[in-house]
Amino acid sequence: MTTSFVRSELVTPDAPPASLVGPVGWVRKNLFSSIPNAVLTLVGAYIAYKLVWSFVDFTIVRAVWTGADREACLDAKVGWAVGACWPFIWAKFGQFMYGFYPVEFRWRVNLTYIIAILLLVPLLIPKVPYKALNAVLFFGAFPILAFTLLYGGSIINPWLSVIGWLAVMFAVVLLVAYVLSVIEKKPVAPYLNYGAGILAVGVSCMLLVRTGLFAEPTMPIVETRQWGGLLVTLVVATVGIVAALPIGVALALGRRSKLPMIRFLSVALIEVVRGVPLITVLFFATYLLPLFLERSPDALLRVLVGVSIFSGAYMAETIRGGLQAIPKGQFEGAQALGLNYPRMMGLIVLPQALKLVIPGIVNAFIGLFKDTTLVSIVAIFDLLGGLRAGFTDPQWASPVTLYTGFAFAGIIYFSFCYFMSRYSIFVENRLNTGRRR
Repeated sequence: MTTSFVRSELVTPDAPPASLVGPVGWVRKNLFSSIPNAVLTLVGAYIAYKLVWSFVDFTIVRAVWTGADREACLDAKVGWAVGACWPFIWAKFGQFMYGFYPVEFRWRVNLTYIIAILLLVPLLIPKVPYKALNAVLFFGAFPILAFTLLYGGSIINPWLSVIGWLAVMFAVVLLVAYVLSVIEKKPVAPYLNYGAGILAVGVSCMLLVRTGLFAEPTMPIVETRQWGGLLVTLVVATVGIVAALPIGVALALGRRSKLPMIRFLSVALIEVVRGVPLITVLFFATYLLPLFLERSPDALLRVLVGVSIFSGAYMAETIRGGLQAIPKGQFEGAQALGLNYPRMMGLIVLPQALKLVIPGIVNAFIGLFKDTTLVSIVAIFDLLGGLRAGFTDPQWASPVTLYTGFAFAGIIYFSFCYFMSRYSIFVENRLNTGRRR
């Protein structure tokens, strides 16, 4: 006689071993899963420890925090091997932040920073409503308001100039569209009528500016050669970043255009700009461009234009990579829905392409932010230019002044670049739900 046993209830699964879960399990799996991995972990930990400790030891442990001059940062006076000389930073902080901007008008710079933060922070938080209005205020109204606050002078003339230039550019686009429609033997008369009217508005605005009717300054003018420090760094980086994306989109679409002239001009601009370093562009904008113009624009404005075109050319290639990654079916689907070219690109193709190349776009932005240090070569004092000017002050000349200044600049640059990197990861994770693995 045989006896059978049938279990009447499920067996409760045993808990995994303590060595495979929790922090211990993560460490074993990711850091010490094999002998080579363990060796690399130990070597990497040792290098990281040496680097971090050297930085902390110099900037905090052996640092001097108070003092009135270089005497406070000399080893013989302090009694130990001095690290960072932070009194030098405190004494020159205004110069590093504002350059040679007049002290009595620095409230205008601070007000510009506050307005920028109040507009930028809601724009970066997805849950905050009224994104369209916020974007219009930040990208449209804020640049004019910031220029008025920082530069001073008339309030009306900058608006008239912007309206005039925008109207002229829009009118040129309409007139080119009309010429193309004539070439295709399908003339669209509204293009010509609206283009001529908008061109008249733009020219009128420019003539009003030239007449000087609204040139009466409402605030004292602060010339851009008096700007400097972090202010110039942020102005150059912000303008370059904001302008690079639309320029890059336009050039990328132009490079893929079926119209030979538009494609040729886009390719020529991209390849010429990418064929020279940024320093060459800055030298051309600063020293050669005035030779070809009857009335040369401001030096900082020429640099901003050069940086925008340079960054836009690189951005165009990044965006072109995203456009080429879009499957052909997306174009055909949009055309099957009856969408014209602007709607197809604006609603279907470009959003997907930009989402695919977010890391490349942010990489270009971070590179541009760091490249702003090159403007000091053309006699525009950014943050590093202000630091170098501070090093020449004999009152603070000490063996550690130079290293303290570069450590301070490194902290600032790392903070901005790290924030951009982390925010790009956040945006990428938020938008990339369909491809997340």
